[in-house]
Amino acid sequence: MSIKHATIVGAGVAGLTTALSLAAKGISSDVIEQAPQLGEVGAGLQLSPNATRVLAALGVLADVERHWLEPRSIRLASGLDLRSLADLPAGEFARRRWGSPYGVLHRSTLQQALLRAVLSAPLCKLHLGRRIDGVGADALGHVTGRRPDLVVGADGAWSVARDAISGAPAVSFSGNIAWRFTVSAAEAPSFLSRGGVTAHLGPRAHLVSYPLKEINGFNLVAIAAGARSDESWALQADAARRSMLLDQFSGWHRDIRRVLSDADSPTFWPLYQASDGQWQNGRDTVLVGDAAHAMMPFSAQGAAMAIEDAFSLAHHVSRTTLPQALAHFEAERKARAARVKARGEFNRFAYHARGPVRFARDIVLALRSPESIAADLDWLYGHKIGD
Repeated sequence: MSIKHATIVGAGVAGLTTALSLAAKGISSDVIEQAPQLGEVGAGLQLSPNATRVLAALGVLADVERHWLEPRSIRLASGLDLRSLADLPAGEFARRRWGSPYGVLHRSTLQQALLRAVLSAPLCKLHLGRRIDGVGADALGHVTGRRPDLVVGADGAWSVARDAISGAPAVSFSGNIAWRFTVSAAEAPSFLSRGGVTAHLGPRAHLVSYPLKEINGFNLVAIAAGARSDESWALQADAARRSMLLDQFSGWHRDIRRVLSDADSPTFWPLYQASDGQWQNGRDTVLVGDAAHAMMPFSAQGAAMAIEDAFSLAHHVSRTTLPQALAHFEAERKARAARVKARGEFNRFAYHARGPVRFARDIVLALRSPESIAADLDWLYGHKIGD
């Protein structure tokens, strides 16, 4: 084993999963978080089999499964007339094909399950409400009382840990906006599937919806391309941003426009993405999750990639010297993230297609069997760390 102790900056999904993954290899960690408590951030979350496989290995999945729903299918539909375009079975099909379940849940459900596991793990120590002046091992050692062998930047798209890595990725606005909101089951229109995930597709925009057991309602995310924003973080949508939302979905089916118009307290999220860059300094510092590769949500893989990163990092640092481990981790995970980003870009093109391209897309999807669609996802959902 190349290290005995790590300090992790950030106690989100990436940071907490990293702490648990290192603990599984016998490596202790301090997790530093500037927030005084870990509250609810965001709303719904999709966890695909490549992520739930890791959570199962860490002993967290059973806790999560008590609160989530396993969708029966993942469906693509037209946002203009609501007709179904393609349907991928999930539920038991996902468990059989990829060896692990596909679930939908509130983000806080996952975070709280990870938090409970960290708090009960003897090798993990959480420090809340702690701001840091620097991310070097010595500076962090003064905060925690123990100098780490490894520093892990798990502090999201606006990472401060990047400052310790020359040539680290930079984030920039993607030109895409997400409006996130929920709808109660009692008020939900009939086009919202009670048993599955649905992506309604339309010109330059799409709408994802799925049920959330925790709120007895639905999570909805409306994403539009070609928008502008001067904001860098989420905020409540005011009248102007609500108007922008309806403009982006003009021409869509009236039932969809009605649910967008009636949305209660939608949150306006400018979407940022990370450029290429160095994820580690060759010695003792590495980035994971959004700090390394913030990406667009067109493949619903943001949380899954952070979870994979954490497990992969622990795998590598437990097997060889730290400089070699960091280099191997970076090479492996960069290749994986690049492929996921490329898939997301393909989905963006297909989901937001217009004119003749949209008609061609609909014809191709109608001709494809669920089995062939599933085969295209084997590399993504069937991925196993260490194979």
